[in-house]
Amino acid sequence: MAGAVGGAGGSGWTWRPVARDPLLARAFHSCTELRGRFYLVGGLLAGGAREPSNDTVVFDPAGGQAVRVGTQDGPRRSHHDAAPVGGRWLCVVGGWDGSRRLATVAALDTELGVWEAWTAAQGNCPPAGLSSHTCTRLSDRELRVAGREGGTRTQRRYGSIYTLRLDPGARTYCYKEEGCHTASRSGHCAALLQSPGLHQGHQLLLFGGCNSAEPEVAGRWSHGRIKDQPLVAPRLTEQLARLVSSGQGSRQGPRGLRHHSCSVVGPFAVLFGGETLTRARDTICNDLYIYDTRKSPSLWFHFPCADHGLKRTGHRTCLWNDQLYLVGGFGEDGRTASSQVCILDFFI
Repeated sequence: MAGAVGGAGGSGWTWRPVARDPLLARAFHSCTELRGRFYLVGGLLAGGAREPSNDTVVFDPAGGQAVRVGTQDGPRRSHHDAAPVGGRWLCVVGGWDGSRRLATVAALDTELGVWEAWTAAQGNCPPAGLSSHTCTRLSDRELRVAGREGGTRTQRRYGSIYTLRLDPGARTYCYKEEGCHTASRSGHCAALLQSPGLHQGHQLLLFGGCNSAEPEVAGRWSHGRIKDQPLVAPRLTEQLARLVSSGQGSRQGPRGLRHHSCSVVGPFAVLFGGETLTRARDTICNDLYIYDTRKSPSLWFHFPCADHGLKRTGHRTCLWNDQLYLVGGFGEDGRTASSQVCILDFFI
């Protein structure tokens, strides 16, 4: 068992290892589920690495096998984000290439195994450069980008929000800056969740990346505007509901957390790990946070973990087949990348 928390009632959680492969050992990469496969792009292979990797690894969660995509011309990126488009393309947005922050879009045609550099369309108004940002899929044609724009010296006191429109047929992209802003954030996560209460619809929430413990809204859409069906995970949703009802978690949100992971499971946002800004030492975390939107106002639940072997930063979680997977990230020393794949298990 890879670490757990429990109380007198015997309720708790654990990350259970299900696979291990040196190809998966990286941090600050992207990990995106597409047609039952996890696509890992780039990242840093070791702490202190000056240049990100340009390789692409595909992990089959059903078979537990990882293989490197044959093409050698992948984008050299870390601190980027990625989104699936059209059930075929994996679009990598922004990131650090070893010398500068980018706002470009590179796409992997997963049917052909070929990387393409998509071009900016007329009217494109790109950010100054993106790293440690978030890129959330709203549809096959539209993404919402929020977070770090430019370097630390050029970063403004607020964060801009961009709509990124994609045209897979023309292989083009176009940024449009929205009129609203957020707090200046870097290394945060984003979750597209159904709005609680009477007003049905969706809202995009940003968690972490600054000292605030409160999530911030980076977009609202009325009922029917977001047409994609959410991933269905009935068993995992029920387990999360039982965990937050167990009385074992404290009502505490993550304060000053960055480079953590986040996955949406039904009405829950599940956050794990990361690096805290509130401590000078022992900054890498292994805590589980669950944001419950079933009622208004939404509630936080915090479940700590005593297993230091589970500390992670720069990792990713992916939802597939009613399981939440943990992939990659640096461990407690902030330098050694994990080659394990784990799934979230419960004992309730």
